[in-house]
Amino acid sequence: MFDAELNEQQLVRRQKMAQLQAMGIDPFPPELFPVNTSAIEIREEFPGQPEKFKQVVLAGRLMSQRIMGKAAFANLQDSSGRIQIYVNRDEICPGEDKTLYNEVFKKLLDIGDIIGVEGYVFTTQTGETSIHVTSLKLLAKCLNPLPLPKQDADGNVYDAFTDPELRYRMRYVDLIVNPGVRDIFLKRSKVAQSLRNTFNAHGYLEVETPILQPIHGGAAARPFVTHHNALDMQLYLRIANELYLKRLIVGGFDGVYEFAKNFRNEGIDRTHNPEFTGLEIYVAYKDYFWMMDFVEKMLEQCAIDVTGSTEVSVHGTPISFKAPFRRYTMFEAIKEFGGVDISEMDEAELGKVAKAMGAEITASMGKGKLIDEIFSTCAEKHMVQPTFITDYPLEMSPLTKKHRSKPGLVERFELFINGKEIANAYTELNDPIDQKERFEHQLHLAARGDDEAMAMDLDFIRALEYAMPPTSGLGVGIDRLTMLLTNQVSIQEVLFFPQMRPEKMD
Repeated sequence: MFDAELNEQQLVRRQKMAQLQAMGIDPFPPELFPVNTSAIEIREEFPGQPEKFKQVVLAGRLMSQRIMGKAAFANLQDSSGRIQIYVNRDEICPGEDKTLYNEVFKKLLDIGDIIGVEGYVFTTQTGETSIHVTSLKLLAKCLNPLPLPKQDADGNVYDAFTDPELRYRMRYVDLIVNPGVRDIFLKRSKVAQSLRNTFNAHGYLEVETPILQPIHGGAAARPFVTHHNALDMQLYLRIANELYLKRLIVGGFDGVYEFAKNFRNEGIDRTHNPEFTGLEIYVAYKDYFWMMDFVEKMLEQCAIDVTGSTEVSVHGTPISFKAPFRRYTMFEAIKEFGGVDISEMDEAELGKVAKAMGAEITASMGKGKLIDEIFSTCAEKHMVQPTFITDYPLEMSPLTKKHRSKPGLVERFELFINGKEIANAYTELNDPIDQKERFEHQLHLAARGDDEAMAMDLDFIRALEYAMPPTSGLGVGIDRLTMLLTNQVSIQEVLFFPQMRPEKMD
């Protein structure tokens, strides 16, 4: 009847399921269960409004049992948290048949089973708010034991579900047994909601753009490639949504934004996942100076909405989201933290500086990537408090307008917090002739072996030929921002289901 590979606990639970079925009890009943409250609502409101909880219906997962003869206490966990329930045999079995209590509740229910209860709320002699159960129903049988932590008399915890490999693969179990994990994802939702509130208050429109794209563009990254059978054409999973959003600015929208799933065929580490969430927003008739001011206010409000304060602790380091943020040009930052002025250097000189600093460089790197490597090596780690790095070299930014007063530079900034890039913004390039020349330079880099160089997008150039107004655009890494506001060191902690190697199921 049962799989020979099942362990003893799994076998026992399946045997209990069979016993329930033999008794005419469906271990997975289909009908609606009319929940009318939650654990947190009871805990927070019962002391002041006891009359509100004279008839409650609650469903959740059985997390503990203390059987004491004809009565028992148990803990029930719903989506909001845990609450104690009190079960009395004669209350749930008022007639002569005591099977529901003696056989089902005491013997056939397991930790992890989902049950529904009806009853009224009261306070125990020890002062704990609890539900006095008058009826009880099994809603779903848990066939695998939960890896619940145990604590000894000295407070030492054993058997906690902490292995990252298991937690990320079985996030459903992680969420059940590690209550703090749920809070991370609630805060992640608050991050997105706060940003939406800011954009909507300004009248900007949330939109959707294609994930499958005929040309990968909008960022320097290696794409995932796929094939569309009906059209017999190669397509790419988007690495960014920038070029489509700017087409909408051409079309007449004054402000558009999108929370986009992006895909980049790159390595996996503590701050990178091949699939990630990026926010991009484009606002007509603005520039990067305006965007810096906008971002300061936006993130200050986001920190308040998510954490209740502009001051957050990140791995023990206090970080202030209070505006204004510190600002350096890229060359200023390299000179201050690297001790070298590279502003007038050519490609060969930059290569020597990068090597001297220990940066990893290749023959395919042009001037822009060499400068980026130098900055990353010597300066990035010093950007702990929110810091704007501005005025990037032209070669690094093929979609950015040339600086209005500094030849060879563009009007771009990146925001760094805790040593990592969080946001990237431009005064957008809207000159179609200049844009085509920039794309042609990217093709030259690709011919040198740069597999992250951008492709030529002739339709985007055609769109610019219909005139795009002066525009500022911003991209924000939602995963990294969430890491900061939830004090997490790994991007995998803020993704429900991070990318992993296939699991061996043998």
